[in-house]
Amino acid sequence: MEEKSVAQIVALAGDGRLRDGGDASREFRQFLAVVPTEVLARYADQCLTDRFEGSGLVLQDIVNEVGRRLGFAVTHGRYRGGAGYVGYDGLWRTPECAPVVEVKTTDAYRLDLETVVGYRRSLIRSGELADDETSSILIIVGREDTGGLEAQIRGSRHAWDVRLISVDALLRLLHLKEATEDPRIHQQIRAVLVPREFTKLDGIIDLVFAAAEDVQGDASEEAGPEAGETVEPAGALPLGTAGSARRTPKFRPVAFHDACAARIATHLGRPLVKRSRATFASPDGRLMLVCAVSREHAGQGHGAAASYWFAFHPHQKEALASAGEAYIAFGCGSEKTVLLIPFGEFATWLDGLWTTESEERFYWHVRISREGDRLVLERKRGHEPVDLAQYLLPNKG
Repeated sequence: MEEKSVAQIVALAGDGRLRDGGDASREFRQFLAVVPTEVLARYADQCLTDRFEGSGLVLQDIVNEVGRRLGFAVTHGRYRGGAGYVGYDGLWRTPECAPVVEVKTTDAYRLDLETVVGYRRSLIRSGELADDETSSILIIVGREDTGGLEAQIRGSRHAWDVRLISVDALLRLLHLKEATEDPRIHQQIRAVLVPREFTKLDGIIDLVFAAAEDVQGDASEEAGPEAGETVEPAGALPLGTAGSARRTPKFRPVAFHDACAARIATHLGRPLVKRSRATFASPDGRLMLVCAVSREHAGQGHGAAASYWFAFHPHQKEALASAGEAYIAFGCGSEKTVLLIPFGEFATWLDGLWTTESEERFYWHVRISREGDRLVLERKRGHEPVDLAQYLLPNKG
């Protein structure tokens, strides 16, 4: 299905025509909710370069799916206006902001800003939006060359309420979210889409550096002795214990989260959609998965042939605890060796794990050793190690 063009996908949905409240619309949106982000990007490009009947309506649905993956609660607008309806294309909401979305395939025609502003006013009057302070207007345009539309917005009295972004830039924001794990960065990404006075650029700079630090942090947390770490003192505590270790990682972090998640989705018989670097969920959000990965390091003591190092964070614990069905997975060396553990069981082992704790951050260290054919979770003195054999995904074929 993913190899078909988006026009072919729409033709297979319902009666093949997108109508407000129709089966084709419902089935098409359900399909968009499960495809990978790179497929969404390809579909958006097809809407803009291979124009076909209804391509603007298709792009509207794709953009709303991108908004949902960015972390907004999305209310789809109408494809076509009509008496008694507010004609916005999408309403994206978080507790902090609520942009009213207007999607345009091109800026070749002048946009009636008063009409879009009227949508926002109608939503405030009806109670769907709280007030002017938290709501705004977000115009998403297919082309990056938006000089005419930018000038129109700057010259209007609504300039301070409107943001403008291209579809391509919006997708790049989504890729950034999926490459990072810190929920504070995700909130900053969403904030970029809300009108701000940018004489002072600190907020944008904070986002750039926070994203870079998040990726670097992933490297240092996964690092083991073979990666160039110096550990002082040796023996009593594992790597990363506060006050006992200095880290000097000299490698790029491994990244086979997606391959592990694909195996797990097949094993569970459920589609999983990427939410961040290590977090995946079913389209309805009821199933949540956190997947950590580690390269293979030389074993240390107790006859271990190899060891794997992972970090588990409080925000990941909170996300899993809020889901109806939740799992933690560990990719050991590659996607060929994956442990899938129900979060309820894993949570009972946390007290026995070593931690890193400082003013900036806190996380648990998960150290797994391979002893012969066994994978074992190492724990602090006074806590029994855990045999993980029952959680190993079977390799088929």
